[in-house]
Amino acid sequence: MKLLRIGAVLALAGLAVFWLLTRPERLVQGGLEGVAGDAQRGALVFAAAGCASCHAAPGAEGETKLVLAGGEGFASPFGTFYAPNISPSPEHGIGGWSLLDLVNAMKHGTSPEGQHYYPAFPFVSYANAELGDIADLYAYLITLPVSDTPSRAHDVGFPFNIRRGLGMWKQLNTGKGWVMTDPADDQIARGRYLVEALGHCGECHTPRDALGGLQRDKWLSGGPIPGSKGRFPDLTPGTLKWSAEDIAYYLETGFTPDYDSAGGAMADVIQNTAQLPPEDRAAIAAYLKALPAN
Repeated sequence: MKLLRIGAVLALAGLAVFWLLTRPERLVQGGLEGVAGDAQRGALVFAAAGCASCHAAPGAEGETKLVLAGGEGFASPFGTFYAPNISPSPEHGIGGWSLLDLVNAMKHGTSPEGQHYYPAFPFVSYANAELGDIADLYAYLITLPVSDTPSRAHDVGFPFNIRRGLGMWKQLNTGKGWVMTDPADDQIARGRYLVEALGHCGECHTPRDALGGLQRDKWLSGGPIPGSKGRFPDLTPGTLKWSAEDIAYYLETGFTPDYDSAGGAMADVIQNTAQLPPEDRAAIAAYLKALPAN
């Protein structure tokens, strides 16, 4: 009986430690004092972050891409994740969210209800986003059309459907800061912000480990496309031989130096980067050229 009591105490202690380590992180309300958003600036944050590329309904084109009804599926080794409705619908979207709710979602991967989001939502990258940019994005999102389409449930089986366990995943994969720790100048620093944070380019172009974490030592070196035989291309200078001018032109037009054009998911990315000011596309190009060659 004594051994049983000791075992029970140890089990409860272990459960308490697990519960503590896996608790969802949140920013408190006071952390947003003096932060106000601007919808016009938010439109550029929206483009840089590629929100419509994931959250518009599948097959949406033109102005309908601003109806963020969700539904696009994203295959992974852990199941298929579906982009949720993030339109201003109070019932089915984020119409009932505060700015603080959006900050906690983007920077901590935590829902307004206090649940962990799956990292198919790129909060690992958005963690480096500036609060002012998130406030601008919030101001823009609430101006967009409402969709009352319910979000589709993820197709994820046991044990990955136990969201509390994502807290351990976050312990291993979040809070690591910038990959490029010492950009040489302000232009490269701006490119780092657009690539590593808002644009979350590493979420596709960096290989992942067995648990789905980004292998930061192989940053932007390409990797397999989930559910496909294709690969995301290597963007490091050792493989991508384009000039900075070529890269910036591609991000504006979708045309490569080899007279080819962007296709698939990258065509959606080009629709976003084409909306950025020229100096931002040049900054992205400068950052990519400043990376170490793999």
